[in-house]
Amino acid sequence: MAGYEVSFKSNTYGIQEVFTIGLMMVLIFAVLYSDMELAYKIGIGALVFSIIFLASIAGQMLRQMRENERRHS
Repeated sequence: MAGYEVSFKSNTYGIQEVFTIGLMMVLIFAVLYSDMELAYKIGIGALVFSIIFLASIAGQMLRQMRENERRHS
């Protein structure tokens, strides 16, 4: 197909969505379906939310960097 460029950069938002959904599923299974102590469940929840937060910040920074490159090119 002429005119279509497939690259990792064009699909980062979709990959980020899949990553977020996967982490949320891990959180749900760890909290609801495991026999761990409450402290471990809270720790897993905090870790999952911090990873999702950092990934969203990194994705936003990448989008801003690409926009700046397009403006200055």
